[in-house]
Amino acid sequence: MFFTLPYRSAMRDARRGRGAASNRSGRYERLSREAFDDGWDTIDEAPASLRTEVRPDASRTVITRNHSPDLGFDRSINVYRGCEHGCVYCYARPTHAYLGLSPGQDFESRIFAKHDAPAQLARELARPGYRCRMIAMGTNTDPYQPTERRLALTRGVLEVLERHEHPVGIVTKSALVVRDADILARMAERRLATVALSVTTLERGLARTMEPRASTPARRLEAMRALGAAGVPVGVMVAPIVPGLTDHEMESVLEAAKEAGAGRAGYVVLRLPREVRELFLEWLSLHAPDKARRVVSLLQGMRAGRLNDPNFGSRMTGAGPYADLLARRFEAATRRLGLARRGPGLDTSRFRPPSRDPDQLALL
Repeated sequence: MFFTLPYRSAMRDARRGRGAASNRSGRYERLSREAFDDGWDTIDEAPASLRTEVRPDASRTVITRNHSPDLGFDRSINVYRGCEHGCVYCYARPTHAYLGLSPGQDFESRIFAKHDAPAQLARELARPGYRCRMIAMGTNTDPYQPTERRLALTRGVLEVLERHEHPVGIVTKSALVVRDADILARMAERRLATVALSVTTLERGLARTMEPRASTPARRLEAMRALGAAGVPVGVMVAPIVPGLTDHEMESVLEAAKEAGAGRAGYVVLRLPREVRELFLEWLSLHAPDKARRVVSLLQGMRAGRLNDPNFGSRMTGAGPYADLLARRFEAATRRLGLARRGPGLDTSRFRPPSRDPDQLALL
């Protein structure tokens, strides 16, 4: 089955600098929105640009737990809900539906920030039953999205983790991570920090439409060099691989990352859960209509005839002949380039929990 969306309808709400072409209602809303011609010939006018709004997130916890066998960590921190990078394929988009907002343009323009994340983290690390394992950042939304430049919540979290010698692993699409190279370098000296830059494509024009407010591919490679020069173990995630659109770049991305100092690599095949499916199909109809049929066909071939596979073991890499081909190509390229599949082990033995009573000195 091939899904199509009219080019003209997708254009009606497309906004400059945003990844999603529409702002359709979330799956929990009773009412839905749809553009229509009211007779004033305004439906085809370019819509106004969207301004980013940042709202407080009142979550009571900052550490999120998971039990997924597909992931190499069991806990993570996301100081932001929503992501201004606007990556059209972002699998976190459907989470905005839980807030009564659209996974489309709302996700990338209505950002929720956990302003007390550093203080909340210190309280959670001080709990008697806490056991230290690596905390991952960048697993849902990017910790270095543009809002971070002003709020510095990610830096505040890193300061808490450094103070208590707690290991952290970061994944980002932003060169802003270099701002925190001082903290990360000190932590890396004690085997407490690693960073991976996610690179989808090396083609600047494609990246600009698919992930409009993320750092350019060239700047991400520069960030790898800067972090490596500071002594921070750095890797590359070829993610997501879009079959029929970016898969031919796999080896080029790995080679560029190796030249920039990456020591390890991983990859993830495009996932299209829930509302992401329609948003991505809209994007294809606007920006790659000549490749849309092949992209959809290859995805269906890797997802048992569907456009998404939620099953553990195959959701990240796909299944079937084309998925096997991607895996063999990745294995051959990483072996040739000397890129490891795993990062250096981080040290959990150094962890020093915060004092539960801020008025008392910690015992030595």
